[in-house]
Amino acid sequence: MPASSKRALIQIHFCVLLWGFTAILGKAITLSALPLVWWRMLLVTAALALVPRFWKGIASLSPRLIGIYAGVGVVVTVHWITFYGSIKLSNASVAATCMAFTPLFIAFIEPVFARRKFDTNELVFGLAVIPGIVLVVGGIPSGMRLGLVAGIVSAFLAAVFGMLNKRFIEHADALSVTGLEIGAGVLCLTVFAPIISASSIFVRPSAHDAILLAVLAIGCTLLPFALSLVALRHLSAFTQALAVNMEPVYAIILAIALLGEQHELNRSFYLGVAIVFAAVFSHPFVRRTEPIGMKID
Repeated sequence: MPASSKRALIQIHFCVLLWGFTAILGKAITLSALPLVWWRMLLVTAALALVPRFWKGIASLSPRLIGIYAGVGVVVTVHWITFYGSIKLSNASVAATCMAFTPLFIAFIEPVFARRKFDTNELVFGLAVIPGIVLVVGGIPSGMRLGLVAGIVSAFLAAVFGMLNKRFIEHADALSVTGLEIGAGVLCLTVFAPIISASSIFVRPSAHDAILLAVLAIGCTLLPFALSLVALRHLSAFTQALAVNMEPVYAIILAIALLGEQHELNRSFYLGVAIVFAAVFSHPFVRRTEPIGMKID
Protein backbone atom coordinates (compact mmCIF):
# COMPACT_ATOMS: atom_id res chain seq x y z
CA MET A 1 0.00 0.00 0.00
CA PRO A 2 1.46 3.43 -0.95
CA ALA A 3 2.53 5.78 1.85
CA SER A 4 -0.25 8.19 0.88
CA SER A 5 -2.85 5.45 1.32
CA LYS A 6 -1.40 4.46 4.70
CA ARG A 7 -1.54 8.06 5.85
CA ALA A 8 -5.10 8.32 4.57
CA LEU A 9 -6.08 5.21 6.56
CA ILE A 10 -4.68 6.78 9.74
CA GLN A 11 -6.58 9.99 8.99
CA ILE A 12 -9.85 8.20 8.38
CA HIS A 13 -9.55 6.16 11.58
CA PHE A 14 -8.99 9.40 13.50
CA CYS A 15 -12.14 10.78 11.85
CA VAL A 16 -14.05 7.64 12.83
CA LEU A 17 -12.97 8.08 16.45
CA LEU A 18 -14.39 11.61 16.43
CA TRP A 19 -17.55 10.40 14.67
CA GLY A 20 -17.97 7.87 17.47
CA PHE A 21 -18.91 10.79 19.71
CA THR A 22 -21.69 12.01 17.39
CA ALA A 23 -24.16 9.36 18.53
CA ILE A 24 -23.35 10.11 22.17
CA LEU A 25 -23.79 13.85 21.68
CA GLY A 26 -26.96 13.24 19.66
CA LYS A 27 -28.43 11.32 22.58
CA ALA A 28 -27.27 13.89 25.14
CA ILE A 29 -28.68 16.87 23.23
CA THR A 30 -32.35 17.28 24.10
CA LEU A 31 -33.39 18.80 20.75
CA SER A 32 -35.31 16.60 18.32
CA ALA A 33 -33.62 15.38 15.13
CA LEU A 34 -34.61 18.23 12.77
CA PRO A 35 -33.50 21.22 14.89
CA LEU A 36 -30.43 19.27 16.02
CA VAL A 37 -29.27 18.73 12.43
CA TRP A 38 -30.16 22.32 11.47
CA TRP A 39 -28.08 23.82 14.29
CA ARG A 40 -25.21 21.42 13.61
CA MET A 41 -25.04 22.39 9.94
CA LEU A 42 -25.60 26.10 10.61
CA LEU A 43 -22.68 26.27 13.05
CA VAL A 44 -20.35 24.47 10.63
CA THR A 45 -21.37 26.77 7.77
CA ALA A 46 -20.89 29.86 9.92
CA ALA A 47 -17.42 28.71 10.99
CA LEU A 48 -16.33 28.05 7.40
CA ALA A 49 -17.68 31.41 6.26
CA LEU A 50 -14.93 33.00 8.37
CA VAL A 51 -12.17 31.12 6.52
CA PRO A 52 -10.75 32.96 3.44
CA ARG A 53 -9.61 29.65 1.91
CA PHE A 54 -13.24 28.55 1.73
CA TRP A 55 -14.30 31.56 -0.35
CA LYS A 56 -11.21 31.32 -2.56
CA GLY A 57 -12.06 27.71 -3.34
CA ILE A 58 -15.69 28.58 -4.11
CA ALA A 59 -14.62 31.28 -6.57
CA SER A 60 -12.66 28.74 -8.60
CA LEU A 61 -15.58 26.33 -9.08
CA SER A 62 -17.89 26.14 -12.07
CA PRO A 63 -21.66 26.47 -11.56
CA ARG A 64 -21.99 22.78 -12.49
CA LEU A 65 -19.67 21.65 -9.69
CA ILE A 66 -21.33 23.97 -7.20
CA GLY A 67 -24.67 22.39 -8.12
CA ILE A 68 -23.25 18.87 -7.75
CA TYR A 69 -21.79 19.55 -4.30
CA ALA A 70 -25.02 21.24 -3.22
CA GLY A 71 -26.94 18.15 -4.33
CA VAL A 72 -24.64 15.90 -2.34
CA GLY A 73 -25.27 18.20 0.62
CA VAL A 74 -28.98 17.44 0.43
CA VAL A 75 -28.19 13.71 0.65
CA VAL A 76 -25.92 14.38 3.64
CA THR A 77 -28.73 16.30 5.32
CA VAL A 78 -31.26 13.48 4.96
CA HIS A 79 -28.60 11.03 6.16
CA TRP A 80 -28.09 13.03 9.34
CA ILE A 81 -31.82 13.44 9.92
CA THR A 82 -32.40 9.68 9.68
CA PHE A 83 -29.30 9.01 11.81
CA TYR A 84 -30.41 11.26 14.65
CA GLY A 85 -33.97 10.10 14.16
CA SER A 86 -32.67 6.57 14.73
CA ILE A 87 -30.98 7.71 17.95
CA LYS A 88 -34.16 9.32 19.24
CA LEU A 89 -36.29 6.30 18.26
CA SER A 90 -33.88 3.73 19.71
CA ASN A 91 -30.54 4.67 21.27
CA ALA A 92 -26.97 5.63 20.41
CA SER A 93 -25.74 2.03 20.21
CA VAL A 94 -28.37 0.90 17.71
CA ALA A 95 -28.05 3.98 15.48
CA ALA A 96 -24.26 3.82 15.34
CA THR A 97 -24.23 0.07 14.72
CA CYS A 98 -26.52 0.42 11.71
CA MET A 99 -23.80 2.43 9.98
CA ALA A 100 -21.83 -0.80 9.49
CA PHE A 101 -24.32 -1.67 6.73
CA THR A 102 -22.73 1.09 4.62
CA PRO A 103 -19.96 -1.08 3.08
CA LEU A 104 -22.54 -3.67 2.05
CA PHE A 105 -24.54 -1.02 0.19
CA ILE A 106 -21.37 0.37 -1.38
CA ALA A 107 -20.19 -3.06 -2.51
CA PHE A 108 -23.33 -3.39 -4.62
CA ILE A 109 -23.82 0.15 -5.91
CA GLU A 110 -20.32 1.68 -6.17
CA PRO A 111 -19.52 -0.37 -9.31
CA VAL A 112 -22.52 1.29 -10.95
CA PHE A 113 -21.32 4.78 -9.98
CA ALA A 114 -17.69 4.06 -10.88
CA ARG A 115 -18.61 2.11 -14.01
CA ARG A 116 -16.43 -0.84 -13.09
CA LYS A 117 -16.90 -4.54 -12.53
CA PHE A 118 -18.21 -5.87 -9.25
CA ASP A 119 -15.36 -6.77 -6.90
CA THR A 120 -15.79 -10.18 -5.28
CA ASN A 121 -13.62 -9.22 -2.31
CA GLU A 122 -15.72 -6.14 -1.61
CA LEU A 123 -18.89 -8.21 -1.69
CA VAL A 124 -17.34 -10.78 0.66
CA PHE A 125 -16.06 -8.17 3.13
CA GLY A 126 -19.34 -6.26 2.94
CA LEU A 127 -21.30 -9.40 3.72
CA ALA A 128 -18.80 -10.44 6.41
CA VAL A 129 -19.92 -7.65 8.72
CA ILE A 130 -23.56 -8.74 8.68
CA PRO A 131 -23.22 -11.54 11.28
CA GLY A 132 -21.40 -9.09 13.53
CA ILE A 133 -24.09 -6.48 13.14
CA VAL A 134 -26.81 -9.04 13.82
CA LEU A 135 -25.05 -10.15 16.99
CA VAL A 136 -24.39 -6.62 18.20
CA VAL A 137 -27.93 -5.43 17.57
CA GLY A 138 -29.52 -8.70 18.68
CA GLY A 139 -32.19 -8.41 21.31
CA ILE A 140 -33.49 -4.99 20.30
CA PRO A 141 -36.87 -4.38 21.98
CA SER A 142 -39.83 -4.08 19.62
CA GLY A 143 -40.16 -0.41 20.50
CA MET A 144 -36.76 0.28 18.95
CA ARG A 145 -37.35 -1.41 15.59
CA LEU A 146 -38.42 1.79 13.86
CA GLY A 147 -35.13 3.30 15.00
CA LEU A 148 -33.34 0.32 13.45
CA VAL A 149 -35.09 0.96 10.11
CA ALA A 150 -34.16 4.65 10.23
CA GLY A 151 -30.56 3.67 10.94
CA ILE A 152 -30.41 1.34 7.93
CA VAL A 153 -31.83 4.07 5.68
CA SER A 154 -29.18 6.41 7.08
CA ALA A 155 -26.46 3.86 6.20
CA PHE A 156 -27.73 3.65 2.63
CA LEU A 157 -27.62 7.43 2.28
CA ALA A 158 -24.10 7.45 3.73
CA ALA A 159 -23.09 5.02 0.99
CA VAL A 160 -24.59 7.27 -1.69
CA PHE A 161 -22.95 10.52 -0.61
CA GLY A 162 -19.66 8.71 0.09
CA MET A 163 -19.52 7.48 -3.49
CA LEU A 164 -20.52 10.85 -4.91
CA ASN A 165 -17.81 12.57 -2.89
CA LYS A 166 -15.29 10.00 -4.08
CA ARG A 167 -16.20 10.76 -7.68
CA PHE A 168 -16.02 14.56 -7.43
CA ILE A 169 -13.57 15.36 -4.58
CA GLU A 170 -10.66 15.74 -7.00
CA HIS A 171 -12.21 18.87 -8.49
CA ALA A 172 -12.22 21.14 -5.43
CA ASP A 173 -10.61 21.98 -2.09
CA ALA A 174 -11.89 19.85 0.79
CA LEU A 175 -12.93 22.87 2.91
CA SER A 176 -14.88 24.35 0.01
CA VAL A 177 -16.67 21.07 -0.62
CA THR A 178 -17.48 20.76 3.08
CA GLY A 179 -18.93 24.27 3.22
CA LEU A 180 -20.94 23.88 0.02
CA GLU A 181 -22.45 20.56 1.03
CA ILE A 182 -23.31 21.55 4.57
CA GLY A 183 -24.42 25.05 3.56
CA ALA A 184 -26.76 23.56 0.97
CA GLY A 185 -28.11 21.29 3.69
CA VAL A 186 -28.88 24.25 5.92
CA LEU A 187 -30.73 26.00 3.09
CA CYS A 188 -32.66 22.86 2.16
CA LEU A 189 -33.68 22.17 5.73
CA THR A 190 -34.69 25.80 6.30
CA VAL A 191 -36.98 25.72 3.26
CA PHE A 192 -38.50 22.25 3.54
CA ALA A 193 -38.57 21.49 7.28
CA PRO A 194 -41.83 23.43 7.84
CA ILE A 195 -43.40 21.27 5.10
CA ILE A 196 -42.24 17.88 6.39
CA SER A 197 -42.71 18.53 10.10
CA ALA A 198 -45.28 20.36 12.17
CA SER A 199 -42.66 21.25 14.78
CA SER A 200 -40.29 24.14 14.09
CA ILE A 201 -36.57 23.70 13.50
CA PHE A 202 -35.96 27.21 14.83
CA VAL A 203 -35.74 26.10 18.44
CA ARG A 204 -33.44 28.04 20.74
CA PRO A 205 -31.16 25.50 22.45
CA SER A 206 -30.54 25.60 26.17
CA ALA A 207 -27.08 26.54 27.43
CA HIS A 208 -26.32 22.84 27.93
CA ASP A 209 -27.41 21.96 24.40
CA ALA A 210 -25.56 24.95 22.92
CA ILE A 211 -22.24 23.75 24.33
CA LEU A 212 -22.81 20.21 23.07
CA LEU A 213 -23.88 21.52 19.65
CA ALA A 214 -20.66 23.53 19.37
CA VAL A 215 -18.58 20.44 20.17
CA LEU A 216 -20.65 18.38 17.72
CA ALA A 217 -20.36 20.98 14.94
CA ILE A 218 -16.66 21.79 15.16
CA GLY A 219 -14.97 18.81 16.77
CA CYS A 220 -17.14 16.01 15.38
CA THR A 221 -18.33 17.49 12.07
CA LEU A 222 -16.15 20.19 10.52
CA LEU A 223 -12.78 18.65 11.39
CA PRO A 224 -13.49 15.00 10.49
CA PHE A 225 -15.72 15.84 7.50
CA ALA A 226 -12.98 17.90 5.80
CA LEU A 227 -10.21 15.49 6.82
CA SER A 228 -12.17 12.50 5.51
CA LEU A 229 -12.55 14.20 2.13
CA VAL A 230 -8.77 14.65 1.98
CA ALA A 231 -8.29 10.97 2.86
CA LEU A 232 -10.83 9.94 0.24
CA ARG A 233 -8.46 11.18 -2.48
CA HIS A 234 -6.28 8.15 -1.69
CA LEU A 235 -8.87 5.53 -0.70
CA SER A 236 -11.81 3.89 -2.39
CA ALA A 237 -15.25 4.73 -1.03
CA PHE A 238 -15.51 1.08 0.04
CA THR A 239 -12.25 1.14 2.03
CA GLN A 240 -13.33 4.31 3.78
CA ALA A 241 -16.76 2.89 4.58
CA LEU A 242 -15.23 -0.32 5.93
CA ALA A 243 -13.04 1.73 8.26
CA VAL A 244 -16.15 3.60 9.37
CA ASN A 245 -17.39 0.25 10.69
CA MET A 246 -15.25 1.09 13.72
CA GLU A 247 -17.65 3.94 14.51
CA PRO A 248 -20.24 1.70 16.18
CA VAL A 249 -17.50 0.04 18.21
CA TYR A 250 -16.28 3.39 19.53
CA ALA A 251 -19.83 4.69 19.96
CA ILE A 252 -21.05 1.65 21.88
CA ILE A 253 -18.02 1.67 24.19
CA LEU A 254 -18.66 5.37 24.83
CA ALA A 255 -22.36 4.62 25.37
CA ILE A 256 -21.40 2.14 28.08
CA ALA A 257 -19.17 4.64 29.83
CA LEU A 258 -21.27 7.78 29.40
CA LEU A 259 -24.89 6.70 28.87
CA GLY A 260 -25.08 3.41 30.76
CA GLU A 261 -26.44 1.36 27.82
CA GLN A 262 -24.96 -1.89 29.19
CA HIS A 263 -28.39 -3.54 29.23
CA GLU A 264 -28.07 -4.26 25.50
CA LEU A 265 -24.55 -5.61 25.67
CA ASN A 266 -24.01 -9.30 26.35
CA ARG A 267 -21.80 -12.08 25.04
CA SER A 268 -23.20 -11.69 21.52
CA PHE A 269 -22.15 -8.04 21.54
CA TYR A 270 -18.49 -8.91 22.10
CA LEU A 271 -18.61 -11.60 19.43
CA GLY A 272 -20.16 -9.12 16.99
CA VAL A 273 -17.47 -6.55 17.80
CA ALA A 274 -14.81 -9.17 17.08
CA ILE A 275 -16.32 -9.88 13.65
CA VAL A 276 -16.42 -6.17 12.79
CA PHE A 277 -12.80 -5.76 13.91
CA ALA A 278 -11.75 -8.74 11.80
CA ALA A 279 -13.44 -7.37 8.67
CA VAL A 280 -12.01 -3.87 9.14
CA PHE A 281 -8.41 -4.85 9.74
CA SER A 282 -8.16 -7.82 7.38
CA HIS A 283 -9.38 -5.86 4.33
CA PRO A 284 -6.21 -3.72 3.92
CA PHE A 285 -4.06 -6.85 4.39
CA VAL A 286 -5.90 -8.71 1.64
CA ARG A 287 -5.61 -5.69 -0.63
CA ARG A 288 -1.85 -5.57 -0.03
CA THR A 289 -1.43 -9.22 -1.03
CA GLU A 290 -3.42 -8.88 -4.29
CA PRO A 291 -1.76 -8.42 -7.68
CA ILE A 292 -1.14 -4.73 -8.42
CA GLY A 293 -3.62 -4.69 -11.27
CA MET A 294 -6.45 -5.70 -8.95
CA LYS A 295 -6.01 -2.86 -6.43
CA ILE A 296 -8.52 -0.06 -6.40
CA ASP A 297 -7.06 2.07 -3.57
